[in-house]
Amino acid sequence: MTTEAADPPEARSAEADLRVSPLELFFDLVFVFTVTQLTDSLAHHLDGGGLARVLVMLAIIWWMYDAFIWLANAQPPATHRRRGLHLLGMASFLVVALTIPHAFDGSGWMFGWAYLVIVVLHTGMFAVSGVPPVAVTQMGVINGIGCGLVVVGGYLAGTAQLVLWVAAFALQFAVPYVVDLPMFRLRSEHFIERHGLVVIVAFGESVVAIGVGAGDAHLTVPLLCSALFTRALCGGLWWAYFGDDDSAVCTRFMAAQDDARRNLLAVRLYNVAHYFLLLGVLLMAVGAKSVVAHPADVIDTRQAAALAGGVA
Repeated sequence: MTTEAADPPEARSAEADLRVSPLELFFDLVFVFTVTQLTDSLAHHLDGGGLARVLVMLAIIWWMYDAFIWLANAQPPATHRRRGLHLLGMASFLVVALTIPHAFDGSGWMFGWAYLVIVVLHTGMFAVSGVPPVAVTQMGVINGIGCGLVVVGGYLAGTAQLVLWVAAFALQFAVPYVVDLPMFRLRSEHFIERHGLVVIVAFGESVVAIGVGAGDAHLTVPLLCSALFTRALCGGLWWAYFGDDDSAVCTRFMAAQDDARRNLLAVRLYNVAHYFLLLGVLLMAVGAKSVVAHPADVIDTRQAAALAGGVA
């Protein structure tokens, strides 16, 4: 693949003062649906097996979703070609999300092939982003091997599929050791802003869970109290993440680091740590749905563990 033609003036302007674009906000809508699908899947299979499947699906999806955040940071979607490719990536993530309910009992192959399209798009677009080819190759090999495990696992079932998908997840931890991270340009303000928006999307699922749990039930005092309680939990999490304007502090701190240090911190604090943050919000949404659906009842141990564990 050859380099793209010179960017038009509007693209160069976006490079100079990069902020999250409307297309990226639109792109994040598919993540709303993804979190909803994962929440519903766990709510219907709230046991060890269901949790394991959601853990690995979230990890696999989040890795490449976050990879597209890196891509938009390095190569803003400021041309028609880039926007079209991002929309194709969005469509592929939508297919992945649609397969989540049955990814381990018949739809895994479709999950795998949609994931392959995502990896190919991501690698191809990075190849013309100006990042040195050696770094793109290193990244593409790691993502390609992981994708291969996902595709093969999608044709299997049971333990074999889970093992291969866990292996694809585990492979992600090799990235800081085999990919020359300093070669990737990272704009701190855009990167941190975009992750904050993804977190807001995840918090939104907790609010949706309140509405889904309430359904069309008559509004009673217990229902109102349970809804306000779970909303307060969500508000507390929002405050913990955004309340002290830590994003500005993080932006200045990240911008002050050299490329090697900054990019390694980005992987550890955003690729990896935000996985656990998103998992916590997802678990809380599962518990919140149960609390609001049965406001006058005592929730069972698993539902309580999901609610408390998610907040923790």
